[in-house]
Amino acid sequence: MKCNLDKNKSWQHALTNAITEPSELIKLLELDEALIPKAHLAAITFPLKVPRGFVARMKKGDVNDPLLQQVLPLAAELETHAGYETDPLREKQFNPIPGLLHKYPSRVLLTPIGACGINCRYCFRRHFAYEDNNPGSAGWEKAIDYIAKDPAISEVILSGGDPLVANDSTLASLTQKLIHIPHIKRLRIHTRMLIVLPERITEELITAITHPTIKTILVTHCNHPQEINSEVVLAAQKLKKAGVILLNQTVLLKGINDHVDILAALSEALFSADILPYYLHILDKVQGAAHFDLALQTARTLHQGLIERLSGYLVPKLVCEQPGAPAKVSMTGLEFCTE
Repeated sequence: MKCNLDKNKSWQHALTNAITEPSELIKLLELDEALIPKAHLAAITFPLKVPRGFVARMKKGDVNDPLLQQVLPLAAELETHAGYETDPLREKQFNPIPGLLHKYPSRVLLTPIGACGINCRYCFRRHFAYEDNNPGSAGWEKAIDYIAKDPAISEVILSGGDPLVANDSTLASLTQKLIHIPHIKRLRIHTRMLIVLPERITEELITAITHPTIKTILVTHCNHPQEINSEVVLAAQKLKKAGVILLNQTVLLKGINDHVDILAALSEALFSADILPYYLHILDKVQGAAHFDLALQTARTLHQGLIERLSGYLVPKLVCEQPGAPAKVSMTGLEFCTE
């Protein structure tokens, strides 16, 4: 019993031991310490958080490392840009009860926890008031009741935050409630944990999120091939063995993956790990992330390069999310998202 308990605590220890001080990250990676004051300033409004295992995949001395750029607070985040909002997807209007978002007729999204395993600087929910969306135990019963009363809902999505930061008992409880709703066919989990903290993928977790009566889909989030190491591959194989469908969504980010060679290598690396490239997202225009944005035509050119280079099943769909649209919007040849 002690051995199993220690094993289950390993991911929790890694999570609580994540780097949260910009000065520690900068010194650990042997970067110019002149970066520290501005990094501390940017981290006041959106804190730094990055697991040490993810930091180990970064190149020391390289301020342009593609993994570092995703997590290092910068002064550019403090700049205000027209067209960038604190709620770019206007999710408040789709939030009928705490902990539940209902944007699309057949799917609802639950946010079982507000915390993440890593704080990505381009996160579209970096300003989201999770503290106001914590329903408590009674509130979760209301959310389940809401789902049970709407037969049009066939899929429940766990997001956040990162749902896999929640403990196994919380996830198991949600799964058990959902399997007793006849019209729920799929449980989809959006998470970065498979990539940034692969030790989270334990047998206990897999038991908590799977059941013979529903299909479990895990959508991970990986932006660069450097993020995928042997531990990630092993964790993905455990999920696949349990029958979990693995998909990936990538966000196009200036200076990180805005090159067809990088995106092609990412698709190849994902597929080798049994993860299917699914979405290639245009950046959501969230305040504080304008420096990551790319011109729409650049995004289309990159996507066309992937089409010309890769087999069709390796090419993710180029999409953006438009508030009020009935689904994600394909950006292949359409003028829908504004520059």
